Amino acid sequence: MGKKWIQEAIEQPGALHRQLGVKKGKKIPAAKLESAAKKGGKLGKRARLAQTLRRLNRGTARKKQ
Repeated sequence: MGKKWIQEAIEQPGALHRQLGVKKGKKIPAAKLESAAKKGGKLGKRARLAQTLRRLNRGTARKKQ
């Protein structure tokens, strides 16, 4: 994996929102994301990546304070 693995992992920005039926700009509810992560295919893969990125983001928010 390169330095910019996150940018390379997100091939189609907004695709998860469209698949889950969540409007652009709104947050995806954690329960909806968790149930999607259990599914297979692209939907599950995108949801699991979103969960990972959410955890990474939480870590950086703590460091900035």
